[in-house]
Parts: sequence; C-alpha cells; structure tokens
Amino acid sequence: MQVLAVIGQKGGNGKSTIALGLAVEADLAGRSVAVVDLDPQATAAKWSDRRGTETPAVVSCQVSRLPQILDVAAKGGADLAVIDTPGHSTDALIAAAKAADFVLMPIQPQLYDIETLDSLKDVLMLAGRPAAAVLVNRAPIQGQRHSETQEAAAAQGFEVCPVVIFARAAHGDAGNIGKAATEYDPKGKAAQEMASLYSYISIALKERSRDEEKRISRRA
Repeated sequence: MQVLAVIGQKGGNGKSTIALGLAVEADLAGRSVAVVDLDPQATAAKWSDRRGTETPAVVSCQVSRLPQILDVAAKGGADLAVIDTPGHSTDALIAAAKAADFVLMPIQPQLYDIETLDSLKDVLMLAGRPAAAVLVNRAPIQGQRHSETQEAAAAQGFEVCPVVIFARAAHGDAGNIGKAATEYDPKGKAAQEMASLYSYISIALKERSRDEEKRISRRA
C-alpha cells in the first residue's frame, strides 16, 4: 500500500481539500483508497458523513493509532492511504511524514505560509527525510503570487509541485455536500487542476515504489 501524507504547519491552507480531492481522484481511477483523518476537528470525517457513501473510506483516529490504522487499511485491501493532518501539531506531522511514501505540503501564496517552510523542513528531517514537495494552493487567479511563492520555496531547497491549485469556488461548494470539485463540476478548471495534481502524485509514488524495489533487490 502506498501512503501519501498531506501536511502543513498552519490551519487554513487547504490540506483537507487537497487530501480529499486526491482521494476522490484515486477512487475514480479505480483504486481502493483509505483517508486517515488525524485532525481533532475531523474535517475529512465530517465530509464523509455528508457524502454518505462508502468510498473513499475515511477513518478518524488519534496520532498514536496511526500505524495500527494503516496496517488495518493495508490488510483490508487498500492500495492507497491519504493522511490528512491538523495544523499546529508537530507530533502529528512527524508521524504522518514518517509513515508516508510521499509528503505533500500545501501552502498559500502569502508570507505567513512561506514563513512556515523552515519548520516544515525540520519536520521532514525528524521524519527521516521522506520524498516531499511544496504545493501552492488557494492561489489568486489574477497576478503572479503563485509563481513567486514557488520560487521562494525552491530557493529554500524544496521540490516544488509544478501544478498550482487556484482559489476556485467549486472546491468549497463541493465540500459542502460531501463531494470533490471533480465530481461537482467535472469539466471545470478546479477539476482539471486536481486531475493534474493527481497525475503528478501518481508519478511520484510510482518512482518511490521503484526506488524501494531497487533497494530491496540490492539487499537480496
């Protein structure tokens, strides 16, 4: 089972929207998906309640139970787990990053978010330096703040996701009824951007799997 962690050091940067959007993309692609909600506010779990369907499966749990929940998901046939994390909880971020094959870090294109990158670098170090990338999320449709933020993240040594998720109403409107933008407006720009992000993540996870297979073969 592959594991994707979506982490960030502050609330309001759209982690849950990204995690759920990617989970829905994977579900529509035919994958068996488990979303693990580590946020005490249970944003993903409440979304699932509004959704009223069994897929993607969403489980709310405490950080200390994360390894057990991931083990149950793998044994239950899930081939992708997406971990949604709270803001302002370093323990949760480290645990999620440590369990992940790839870590996605959404930030908004504003100084407050850019200033959290130093602490995210520490989180990745404590988690054993997993493969990771910064994602510019909730970017204004007008202007160049998204590209300026990408440049700032790259200057700090981060891999930067080439996809930008812009601030589009479809994300919020879809979440209100337990859907993702891809389902709410399949032909809209929000859906197109999320599909592009899923393609990027899928490739990153495949590369991670190939690297792991190479390491195992060398040991053998």
